[in-house]
Amino acid sequence: MINYKKKIAEIICEAVEGLTVEEIMSMIEIPTDTKMGDYAFPCFKLAKTLRKAPPLIAKDIAGKLAGEEAFEKVEPVNAYVNLFLSRKGFMEDVVKEAVKEGDNYGRSTLGKDKTVIVEFSSPNIAKPFHIGHIRSTVIGNSIYKIYDFLGYDTVRINHLGDYGTQFGKMIVAYRKWGNKEDVIQSPIKTLLGYYTKFHEEVENDPSLDDDARAAFAKLENGSPEEVELWQWFRDESLKEFHRVYDMLGISFDSYAGESFYSDKMDRIVDWLKEKNLLIESEGAQIVDLEKYGMSPALITKKDGSTLYITRDIAAAVYRKEHYNFYKNLYIVASQQNLHFQQWFKIVELMGCEWAKDCVHIPFGLVSLEEGTMSTRHGRVVFLEEVLNRAVDQTKEIIKEKNVATDNIDETAKMVGIGAVMFQELSNNRIKDYVFSWDKVLNFEGETGPYVQYTHARAASVLRKAGDAVVEKAKQVSVLDMAYVLSDSAYDLAKLIYQFPQVIAEAGDKYEPSVVTRHIVDIAQSFNRFYHDEYILVDDEAEKLAKLALVIAAKNTLKNGLYLLGIQAPEKM
Repeated sequence: MINYKKKIAEIICEAVEGLTVEEIMSMIEIPTDTKMGDYAFPCFKLAKTLRKAPPLIAKDIAGKLAGEEAFEKVEPVNAYVNLFLSRKGFMEDVVKEAVKEGDNYGRSTLGKDKTVIVEFSSPNIAKPFHIGHIRSTVIGNSIYKIYDFLGYDTVRINHLGDYGTQFGKMIVAYRKWGNKEDVIQSPIKTLLGYYTKFHEEVENDPSLDDDARAAFAKLENGSPEEVELWQWFRDESLKEFHRVYDMLGISFDSYAGESFYSDKMDRIVDWLKEKNLLIESEGAQIVDLEKYGMSPALITKKDGSTLYITRDIAAAVYRKEHYNFYKNLYIVASQQNLHFQQWFKIVELMGCEWAKDCVHIPFGLVSLEEGTMSTRHGRVVFLEEVLNRAVDQTKEIIKEKNVATDNIDETAKMVGIGAVMFQELSNNRIKDYVFSWDKVLNFEGETGPYVQYTHARAASVLRKAGDAVVEKAKQVSVLDMAYVLSDSAYDLAKLIYQFPQVIAEAGDKYEPSVVTRHIVDIAQSFNRFYHDEYILVDDEAEKLAKLALVIAAKNTLKNGLYLLGIQAPEKM
């Protein structure tokens, strides 16, 4: 598709001496008020070189650009040259491209031959997959899809929390108070009960902590009984996790968690020793980061066991050697900012120049209306409960409103789960928020169901037109976009045109909400067009042009929802 900013810069470059196309491109603005044009060129910078007042320069440039077929109108306003594009040419370029590309509209080859790793979700084995996990899971999945759409070879990693002293606690708790049948029947809730009981009992009997440390040391050393229990907890937990991932439509390329790196830690410790980075402190091994404004990083405990930070370094080294990544992205809560700063610095001090390619993408925290979530105290909201309740509530709304659908259960699932995911992705990821059932299940306003409904509305228009007519509208060579030049049609086309740039911006900022906000704008603009225009007119040429714009909008909404991990219903 034509890069209109570049095209305008090239035209202006012919009329202005002393500026390159790139410099002009950086100066061109998009007015917030469309009455001031589609683009505007400010002339302040030229005053010194041309020795003229900016308004006079603007008038001269506007005169030179008059008659250019790319513009419908060029007018000087004070120090600006306001540029109005030729609507017909623009509509043809944008609509034909969006229709022709279909599900690929917005895709690019920006990341060709570059591998991006996206680590996200990463729940702890034997602990609840709760509402707090939805942020990493949904934000990470969207970032993966955005990078995949931008042409990167993208790898999804679920770095499971399947190692550490918590498993010593779980093993001790199971042996003292557990039984196999309960775990098989309800793995996570049962294991959470054991974990909660451990933390209650340890307050009266501190020796339980010693027992837990001993059990984890046995696990690290490969004791068959401990390993068998740990593997069982892991397998049972994953069954439950997979059920939630299936509901969300999310999958992974790797489930290599912390345990995967248990045999790769010695190499890291030796490497740190070779670089003279390790210091002994009260029997433990640390890296002193004081000169970098950070607290010391604990690498091994007194008993020689490794920590989370050691495993993260081992994981990064493995990924670089195994995948040779261009970027290694970590979608992890902002609570972990210091942890990532510490180990990124350590990897840099180890002499790994690729440390700069490891990026922590933080996000705000979720709290409950009654206070902070706590696994230890059993105060959590299970994510599966949230999703099921959203689906049930949506089903009731569909029945109440008598919504036309071929499969009420399937539509309720698409819309209910879509509503939860869309809410997660609609605000800037760094913001904290309080989880509220009322907000999650409110389908009014700028929500996922609103965008999905707009997509379904576009699909309905196409069904009414009939397959034969729609197929003809997709034959872009027959289209005459002179029939679709109204303000509402043009505003919609401009938003469709911006979609590929929006995806690139979302990738640069690691910010799915950029896409979310844009497709809400497209949905609102489409609904204005739908309201203002009669689409299925008798005149075939006009009907085909309008249907082509409907197809372009529908494709863009579908692709936008896809980037958020949300389905686009054909009926709703």
